[in-house]
Amino acid sequence: MSYETLVKAYQNALRLELNQEFLQLLEEEIRRRNTHTESDPSTSL
Repeated sequence: MSYETLVKAYQNALRLELNQEFLQLLEEEIRRRNTHTESDPSTSL
């Protein structure tokens, strides 16, 4: 799954107010990937 797909899935989940657990998993994955591509791990969505 590409980063762009992850972000879209996250935004869709927010819009649809899906399962909170699923939202958390997506958010953690996005942040994990952000730490690989950016030097500042504290960058938030």
